[in-house]
Amino acid sequence: MPVTGRYGPLVGAIDEGTSSARFLVFAAKTSEVLTYHQIPVPTYCPKEGWVEQDPEEILQNVIQCIHCTVDNLRKLDIDASDIVTIGLTNQRETTIVWDSQTGKPLHNAIVWMDVRTASTVDKLLAKKKKRKNYLKPLCGLPISTYFSALKLRWLLDNVPEVQKAVKEKRCMFGTVDTWLIWNLTGGVNGGLYMTDVTNASRTMLMNIETLKWDPQLCSFFDIPIDILPEIRSCSEIYGYLTETCLQGLPISGCLGDQQSALVGQMCFHMGQAKSTYGTGCFLLYNTGTAAIQSMHGLLTTVAYKLGKDAAPAYALEGSVAIAGAAMNWLRDNLQIIKDVQDSKAMAESVSCTGEVYFVPAFSGLYAPYWRKDARSVVCGLTEETKPGHIIRATLEAVCFQIRDILEAMTLDCGYPLTKLLVDGGMTANSLLMQLQADLCGIPVVRPLMAESSALGAAMAAGNAEGINVWDIDTNIPVISDTFEPSISDDSRDIRYSRWKMAIARSLDWTESDEPPDDEDEKRLRKVSASLPGSIYISTSLMLLLVSYSLYKK
Repeated sequence: MPVTGRYGPLVGAIDEGTSSARFLVFAAKTSEVLTYHQIPVPTYCPKEGWVEQDPEEILQNVIQCIHCTVDNLRKLDIDASDIVTIGLTNQRETTIVWDSQTGKPLHNAIVWMDVRTASTVDKLLAKKKKRKNYLKPLCGLPISTYFSALKLRWLLDNVPEVQKAVKEKRCMFGTVDTWLIWNLTGGVNGGLYMTDVTNASRTMLMNIETLKWDPQLCSFFDIPIDILPEIRSCSEIYGYLTETCLQGLPISGCLGDQQSALVGQMCFHMGQAKSTYGTGCFLLYNTGTAAIQSMHGLLTTVAYKLGKDAAPAYALEGSVAIAGAAMNWLRDNLQIIKDVQDSKAMAESVSCTGEVYFVPAFSGLYAPYWRKDARSVVCGLTEETKPGHIIRATLEAVCFQIRDILEAMTLDCGYPLTKLLVDGGMTANSLLMQLQADLCGIPVVRPLMAESSALGAAMAAGNAEGINVWDIDTNIPVISDTFEPSISDDSRDIRYSRWKMAIARSLDWTESDEPPDDEDEKRLRKVSASLPGSIYISTSLMLLLVSYSLYKK
């Protein structure tokens, strides 16, 4: 039946992130968001380093978001029947196991930033007598707590219910996309058991070249291949909704959130890159049809595969664990800001960081270091340090981590980026964007549509064969602002060298039998040893100092 509404065909997008679930409705002709609804997703930390979410809570929040958004459409006098299809994007690596017979989770979801698998990593490397990059030629990823295979291995080792379900052939495993699609297309009554190539590429179980589950990878982690879902492309009709008020609509797009943002930013050509600022921060660099193996601490991942018969595109990725999460920490733990939105004004209350440098390595460092033994440090505190200095240093820490990744990408690819496309919630902070341009030395381009992840999922869904309401070749992102560098190269490089000194101080805080894997790690150890007397302060001591400073005020 043809769509006759004033906005033309509409496309819905489920965006299930680490901190919230949302459902947005886009006009396919203009890429305009007509309405959306958002619900926070609680996180639970039963032990230090453990980060969990309730899978059923995730599902119910998504369903409620759909219902509320459809209700919003009615209030806007927009016919919900104009929605022709649904796309999905999700937090990646987060691991869920459930019972195929009851549909109930066998354990809480283990969130991507959870580090309980540190000992699992050590045991595997010791048992196999391998280094952390041993599997990179096959899957593009280092052996790290970050990825789903390690979380699934921990569940198989430590949860009797999971062990029993595997033995009885009723254990299902998936990232958040698989859990949602299975439930929304029928669940125990014939739900679709699938994932897409972008999410599968984050498990350490998919071969980066064949795009299939790899027997050698599954054998390394001792994971039965028969519990894994089917791998599909990012853009095709998978099945139809049996749940929610949109029952009968097809689901035709699925990508992990960072790859979805790459699509939403229209980075379809080799050499284009985007950085998404959310709970963590993720920079993806399109390498075209070549799966380039990084020699400098980056990940090789599938960028997208827009159709069953389409060629896959690949990307180099730099992953930063702590970005927006650091601002939440200032609010919730140190309580030096009441609202994250206050951070800009407080950071602008001082002209610089006062030589304070903060490395937010609460659970280790991701790219390009991959050091699970790292912990947060603040360097350069003096009696003149104020909360504004610490807040500004936290914003700069996000920018320095992105520069770390850009430096590694330049080494891997041979030429530097000329501009950086950005998106995500933190990009609303114009000071952060200016600091990013200053500390990287390239223009930072912020689009009018900051929610690129949801847009990318909608584009993939609308572009699918059999849907064909979205022509991705004609989309042109609308630029809101461009931030140009405003400091000298010397000033930029001096500040970056001090950041590297702070990084060196953050290492070796926990025991690890793992030797350094590359020259960068060896160099950091050397720098650390050659800088006697440099100030370093653990996060617990920083908490005491900041609390005392506030008390004195």
